[in-house]
Amino acid sequence: MAKKSRTKARDSSTSDSSPAEGAVGPRQPCPCGSGKRYKACHGAGAGAPTAYVARPFEGLPSECDVIALRELVPAATAPLTVTGTDKNVLLASLLPMAAPAMVRDSGDIWLGLQVQHNFGDPARDLGAVLSLALEAEPGVVGLTDPPGDGPRLQDLVEGDRLDVTVHEGFDFWMADVEDDGSFASALEAANGAASPTSRLTQVEAAYWTDVSTKEHLRWVMPEPEDQLLDALSRLHAAGRDQLVEGGRLVGMFRAHGLLTPVWDLPLGTGPEALEDPATDFAAALAEALADDSPLTTEQRAARSGLANRQVTIR
Repeated sequence: MAKKSRTKARDSSTSDSSPAEGAVGPRQPCPCGSGKRYKACHGAGAGAPTAYVARPFEGLPSECDVIALRELVPAATAPLTVTGTDKNVLLASLLPMAAPAMVRDSGDIWLGLQVQHNFGDPARDLGAVLSLALEAEPGVVGLTDPPGDGPRLQDLVEGDRLDVTVHEGFDFWMADVEDDGSFASALEAANGAASPTSRLTQVEAAYWTDVSTKEHLRWVMPEPEDQLLDALSRLHAAGRDQLVEGGRLVGMFRAHGLLTPVWDLPLGTGPEALEDPATDFAAALAEALADDSPLTTEQRAARSGLANRQVTIR
């Protein structure tokens, strides 16, 4: 009887704690990427961050580049055109001290993507910080509490694409101030930690980087995950996903609702050698995306392999 009771209790407990289809279980990793279990992060109830948003930057100009600047690129900037103001606003991958925003002495506003706080919807966080900065005096601007129901960044920004500039380091931090030498050591340390990175010019949101032991191409793609995986599987099975000799598609990661395929490249490849192959690959990918025929056995095997090859972002 005891054994039967324990089995019944265990079955009941499993049923009570199992998530509904499509939901995140309490012991599963939180989809925000924090590394915590869901029950200790966005599923923690009172006092937890606001509701997790799977694709927070959807509708923002150059969504894929914004994700790359937030997750991949050490030093990059892009001017923003903001509704209702003539102030100069600059979106930056990273600001000094990981500041959410800075109002410069000139009145210009710098808005940072790589920050410490996370209230569940980074686009709403950015919208709140920008709204505060538009009314603030020179200095650092940030959030200490969840932003509430204010505008998201895409509600405030005009245009359909961003003009992204990738910098060799963080010297742009000093672009509008006189360098008296007091910031030299911090700037040197920041520059020393930044891996060389370039944005390809012939395709969207593809970034080459050299991490000293190898080179990578990391390409943020906007297509829905299932369709993109099918298309990549078709190309992989056909041997059409190698960009350069010695390079290979090693996997992908998810960030803010989109997939980013990652290629390992031989040392010495450089970004220029990738331009034409990436253009050719983009054309082949478009063709594969348009193919709605069922996957072959070989293609299904390739899909399973690619889906299981999750790589680290950095």
